[in-house]
Amino acid sequence: MGGCGTWAWPELLVLLGSAWLWVGSAQPTPPGPTQAPGPQLRFRLAGYPRKHNEGRIEVFYNDEWGTICDDDFTLGNAHVLCRHLGFVAATGWAHSAKYGKGVGRIWLDNVNCAGSERSIGDCKHRGWGNSDCSHEEDAGVVCKDERIPGFKDSNVIETEQSHVEEVRLRPVVSGGRRQLPVTEGIVEVRYKDGWAQICDQGWDSHNSRVICGMMGFPAEKKVNRNFYKLASKSQPKQKRREDVGPKKRLFTERQQPNYRLHSVSCMGTEVHLSMCSFEFYQGNSSAACGAGMPAVVSCVPGPLFATGNAHKKKQRQQQQGQARIRLKGGARVGEGRVEVLKSSEWGTICDDRWNLQSASVVCRELGFGSAKEALTGARMGQGTGPIHLNEVQCRGTEKSLWNCPFRNITQEDCKHTEDAAVRCNIPYMGYENLIRLSGGRSRFEGRVEVAVGAGDGDQPRWGLVCGEGWGTLEAMVACRQLGLGFANHGLQETWYWDASNVTEMVMSGVKCAGHEMSLSHCQHHGASVSCRNTGTRFAAGVICSETASDLLLHAPLVQETAYIEDRPLHMLYCAAEENCLASSARLANWPYGHRRLLRFSSQIHNRGRADFRPKAGRHSWVWHECHRHYHSMDIFTHYDILTPNGTKVAEGHKASFCLEDTECEEDVAKRYECANFGEQGITVGCWDLYRHDIDCQWIDITDVKPGNYILQVVINPNFEVAESDFTNNAMKCNCKYDGHRIWVHSCHIGDALSEEANKRFEQYPGQLNNQIS
Repeated sequence: MGGCGTWAWPELLVLLGSAWLWVGSAQPTPPGPTQAPGPQLRFRLAGYPRKHNEGRIEVFYNDEWGTICDDDFTLGNAHVLCRHLGFVAATGWAHSAKYGKGVGRIWLDNVNCAGSERSIGDCKHRGWGNSDCSHEEDAGVVCKDERIPGFKDSNVIETEQSHVEEVRLRPVVSGGRRQLPVTEGIVEVRYKDGWAQICDQGWDSHNSRVICGMMGFPAEKKVNRNFYKLASKSQPKQKRREDVGPKKRLFTERQQPNYRLHSVSCMGTEVHLSMCSFEFYQGNSSAACGAGMPAVVSCVPGPLFATGNAHKKKQRQQQQGQARIRLKGGARVGEGRVEVLKSSEWGTICDDRWNLQSASVVCRELGFGSAKEALTGARMGQGTGPIHLNEVQCRGTEKSLWNCPFRNITQEDCKHTEDAAVRCNIPYMGYENLIRLSGGRSRFEGRVEVAVGAGDGDQPRWGLVCGEGWGTLEAMVACRQLGLGFANHGLQETWYWDASNVTEMVMSGVKCAGHEMSLSHCQHHGASVSCRNTGTRFAAGVICSETASDLLLHAPLVQETAYIEDRPLHMLYCAAEENCLASSARLANWPYGHRRLLRFSSQIHNRGRADFRPKAGRHSWVWHECHRHYHSMDIFTHYDILTPNGTKVAEGHKASFCLEDTECEEDVAKRYECANFGEQGITVGCWDLYRHDIDCQWIDITDVKPGNYILQVVINPNFEVAESDFTNNAMKCNCKYDGHRIWVHSCHIGDALSEEANKRFEQYPGQLNNQIS
């Protein structure tokens, strides 16, 4: 490959495992891998695209290889199978033949393992060979990339590469090596310890579409093939620049192309080059390809990754109409639960028949590349509201998910536990190279260090971030940039992580909205660093997590339970102590008279993937003698009455004096109970009910005049606790108050309706979205 290694630019890799892993019966005893029930039982991972620790699970039984059906498949099944394969445990599993359809028998169906069994044969199942499945339902597993000590494979990984594993775009235009994302270049595939090219004879736009999708781009564009012919010719000097035009300069090197693939033929719907048909060159291929040249592609970046005028143009195009599809609940850019807009209301998609083709249509429609994963079983958290679509079956060529065949949902078909999600290929931007953590106990925590002055080939200078004003939203961006998921905590002091020789503050005044891809995209002081406390102990830190909670209010209950009570002042002393009354109550003639209260119940669900726990530990909870309870969060909810133009006319708040699991969904056990100074929190799949008849569960409307208003309830308003999605934390209702009675109607979660529906609901710009300021 000559001089490929001399290019100093961040290489964009798309990883794909290729080898088959066989495991025989010669396995060590516990605590080693699971024992097979007989010498004839063996296991292997198959299919592609995949990595070495994932794939379609195949079992050798009765002298024949076969697959396992995904019906009732669980993580417990995957644990047992991964131990058969020599891995310590499973991290996930796949359904619907994600790694391709197998052949031959389907040996097992309706497998149900607890996860601790020594053999898959010890688990419940329908019996060997008894199945009602097709190979479209072949199960796969994703194993933790950690081998069981002492485990020996009975088969060596194939020595001759038979699949494409890694693909990259190598830019050859001046400036292209430094500018990210790389949108145009020579297509290269990993071969042995280097990189090889693809002969472009017969290369067409379908092939380019597949490559661009892998690189994270939604579309391809025509490339000037004649321009690149210069790059494939050997030059008389070691390196030179060719003037090709007023704007482009071409870097070329003295090297012979090293061709690996030829006759590539894709349909354009594949999510990886390895799914296309192609042929390998055998032996010495430097003189191959005839009159051809290395394949070159040029890709069109999505709006998030476009730069300059193209970016502004795409933004204008997007603003012409609201998108009808979005992703929610994902930690990283390009992943999340798929939600679609229908009849002015956002809803989810049921995961029946959800596959990579349909997921890729979603990804490309949103400006990303093809899909890396089509996720089922509410892997990105459960949605709320209607489930709009079921059995979506895209071919992969559609411009929009709405162009794909689908079946309208009925109430009996699906639940939100079956919400579909995606992980999309996104362009490599190199943001993770500009941030690191130091001093933490694990890679998920530590003091934040950022690189500055890393442009134009300069060595980056590492420094600290001022902890002043640093909070959950800033920590969310840092964890996203690090590729470590969500933020558990944003820390303003990190004296206990003083393990680095980096001491200079290089960034201050950081204020993020929470959706940015990099801390540099947030507001900050720039080069004029201003930090009141400059010692390293006041540097910002984070604790990251792969999962997060997601709280949302059950809007219909507010509407059903709202009423007015005139409560005597002599019954409100405790409420006054906790500031649950309007300021005018201080001027009242205590204990005579009353306050008019708008009361309602709040039922707060955790639909995320981690328990919601108060930020403060029990040691710092505050005891309130009057109500005789502890507050784990000073402000858990805000209650406001607003005029149609956004003016606040009444307000209330609720401290979390008792966060607990009031009720849970079926098969979910309660974990948190306030009695006896117990642990507080809300378990995933449970809800906490604040009844209308408890103190402070109201808004004091004594001073509110008759009229039309908006009732707004905001959960976790100060972002004290990290969540996967803060945009669904507000609930809004229309209110009509005549001075004696109140009518509360049209209650909904703030991001549940279309922009047009929200405009009809509210007439002031501050509430057109649910970004709580």
